[in-house]
Amino acid sequence: MAAQPVPHPSTDRKRVKVYELRNNDWFDRGTGFCTAAFTISEDGQQRDPRVLVESEDQPDRVLLETRICKEDGFHKQQETLIVWTEPSNGVDMALSFQEAEGCAMIWKFINGIQQQYHSVNAPDDSLSDDLAMDMPNPISLPPASMANLAEVESQMRGFSGTANGRDALTKYVLTEDYIGKLILLVSDAEDLESLNDLHRLCNIMKIIILLNDTSIIEHAVSDECVIGVVGALEYDPDFPSHKANHRQWLEGEGRYKEVVRIEDAQILKKIHQTYRLQYLKDVVLARILDDNTFSVLNSLIFFNQVDIVQHLQSNANFLAELFNIFKSPQPDPRRKKEAVLFIQQCCGIAKNLQPPARQTLYNNFLAHGLLQVINFGLRHGDTAVRVGATDILVSMIDHDPQMIRSMIYRQLHEKQPPLTDSLIDLLLVEVDLGVKSQISDALKVLLDQGPPIQPEQFTKANGEYAVRAASRIPPSADPQQDNFLNGFYESSATKLFQPLINLEGRPSMEFSVQQASMFTYLIEILCFFIRQHQHRSKFFVLNNDIVLRISQLLTCPEKFLKLVAIRFIRQLIGLQDEFYVKHVLEKKVIGPILDVLVETMPRDNLLSSACLEFFEFIRKENIKDLVKHIVENYREKVQALAYLELFRTLIIRYDQTGGFNMDYYVEVDDEPRKRANIINPKTGGLMEHIAMDQAEEEYWNTSDDEEELQGKPGTRPLSANGEPHNAKPLVDYASDEDGDENLEAGALSADEDKQEDGPRKAMESSRDAAPPPERLSEKRRREEDEEDDLSKMVQHKRRNSTSASSNTSNVSGVLRKKKSVSSARDAGGGPKKIAISLSSNLKAGNGQTHSRSADEA
Repeated sequence: MAAQPVPHPSTDRKRVKVYELRNNDWFDRGTGFCTAAFTISEDGQQRDPRVLVESEDQPDRVLLETRICKEDGFHKQQETLIVWTEPSNGVDMALSFQEAEGCAMIWKFINGIQQQYHSVNAPDDSLSDDLAMDMPNPISLPPASMANLAEVESQMRGFSGTANGRDALTKYVLTEDYIGKLILLVSDAEDLESLNDLHRLCNIMKIIILLNDTSIIEHAVSDECVIGVVGALEYDPDFPSHKANHRQWLEGEGRYKEVVRIEDAQILKKIHQTYRLQYLKDVVLARILDDNTFSVLNSLIFFNQVDIVQHLQSNANFLAELFNIFKSPQPDPRRKKEAVLFIQQCCGIAKNLQPPARQTLYNNFLAHGLLQVINFGLRHGDTAVRVGATDILVSMIDHDPQMIRSMIYRQLHEKQPPLTDSLIDLLLVEVDLGVKSQISDALKVLLDQGPPIQPEQFTKANGEYAVRAASRIPPSADPQQDNFLNGFYESSATKLFQPLINLEGRPSMEFSVQQASMFTYLIEILCFFIRQHQHRSKFFVLNNDIVLRISQLLTCPEKFLKLVAIRFIRQLIGLQDEFYVKHVLEKKVIGPILDVLVETMPRDNLLSSACLEFFEFIRKENIKDLVKHIVENYREKVQALAYLELFRTLIIRYDQTGGFNMDYYVEVDDEPRKRANIINPKTGGLMEHIAMDQAEEEYWNTSDDEEELQGKPGTRPLSANGEPHNAKPLVDYASDEDGDENLEAGALSADEDKQEDGPRKAMESSRDAAPPPERLSEKRRREEDEEDDLSKMVQHKRRNSTSASSNTSNVSGVLRKKKSVSSARDAGGGPKKIAISLSSNLKAGNGQTHSRSADEA
């Protein structure tokens, strides 16, 4: 059987939107012109029937090209929608036509092709019995009556078990108007008080709706059927002793309120249908919905909402009449309230639209005076109106905050009260915690000036020349935003944080629930301002004594307020800004935090954890001023907590350094392989000593050829005037220091070493047992260079082969200087000692070095 092509000349192209279902949300693939026809091969033969959509903006671009086949399952919804599932990838697609005539023309072609497929694939006598039963043969159900309800329910369950049975049952229900016949039995069963029949009617309605056919669902929520359908669903057999009241809810006349009359009857019908579909999805069938039915209901609701919003925003007369309600010289409070709630619903629907359509709606609203509506709603006495105005504002801020900022800039330019003042007034008096949270978030977004400028990153990337160039680059901040922030901190900020400022002199720290929540939101906003508005917030915090006021909350009985106060001070410390650190020290707010910790310990809770983390951060970051302040001013409290390692470390750190040069503090339990800190004896500066490898130390400590040459008789080096050096050892002094210097003062000849007697050897052995002396060459190097490193600390031994005269003068000078330093220390005038821990490897290495030097000598 050949199919006749449906002619579609270019003038018959119909404007359409193409949608694709992604993650249960319809994605707009674009707008174009749709045609449906057979493809023609090169030899003129007709081929596959296809639906083609060419882009409106780019005619050469094809938005959709799909082949019509039996498995696609094309369905027509309402008057302008065609939906199907692509057999290749299983993606749900939809075409939304601008006009019903275009949808009808395309559907006529598609439906004709699908009917031909069904007729071609009809079963014949050669097919097996099992295959014939699976084909969608015409079915018939018993007449709808009270006596046949049990048989009707049984047959429907059987048919709904297979895909072909579901298709056949769907066609029978639509053709015979079976829903209309069943709803007549609901009132009869209620009159007879037949609960079993009512339960059967409920099960039958569930089976029919779960067939997932859009035509059946649209018919079920129509004006003539919806009350009977939900009436049957009130008697759920899973809850035999309960009855729902769905009809009472849907029949309520006050549910639908028409603020401005909608003249289009089709749009009015879609509004009622959308409301019923939402009620069916969220209330009536919420417990039994499967994924397919849920997707079908969402699709119907989405396309209805798109049509409703597009109609409203394109109707200029409707928008003008809607917003004129707030400009009328004779105000009607009830009508203004309903207008705010209507706009709230429109913004709620817009959240599901694509961004371009949502932007168009918001622009139309703003052009007609939406900010005036928001200001009115925020100051209204009714909680529902305030919630509605807040929802409108938050929806627009989530979409584009710069759009709202631009409106605020315009208000400031026209000398009008800005929108932020209305938000502040509402935040201070609002009792609804949800509205407070939304207003707090809105204020933070509107006053956000973006991330702070960090020139260091530019410096590291481009070098010094780029730094000089960057210093000449003007700041990229928006001048309008700067003016807005300046005006905010001049007047609005004081009004916003006035409850915190008023805490001064307050004897009792007991607050109501609303006051406590208000302090929570205010401190969160203030923390945000400190991070974003660095210079402005510093002046505001200092001028209004905010830190001391917030520290008063540490004495209130509510623990969550104590946590909020600790979090605020912790953020100030976490910035590691010298200004805030000095301000915290000046106001002495660390003491109350210690008091809170002493009260809560040894219990483990969120409050004690926050306090411990506060002090752990100070110890870890080694904020010297804070460590010194804590130990000096609160030593008794810290000692009471010394059973914790954290506070014991703070005390040890302060005691060992005396509050000065805490950078030089070294932990006692450092591993031997770690770097040890050494103090320069001349400057008192910190030097770094790295543990050397043992083989490398042996290499540098062995004698060289020059020393061997000095050890031979008759080859003594000459001094500057040509005279041989005096090879005799220097005079031995009684003190150990003099003996140490003699050991490295000059080179002894080999034959003089042989002439040493027993007592001399005993003296050398006793010297080897003494602590290893420090080389004179190292001392000289430390005097010459304050920044000593490894190469200067480990010197070659040929440095020791200098002239005897220079050695004598240098040794005597060093001895005098060393004795003067020792006498000054004994008199108590020297500097305080600094705790130093040397690695064991270093000590072992020095001991071996000096023992070998003594043996060679």
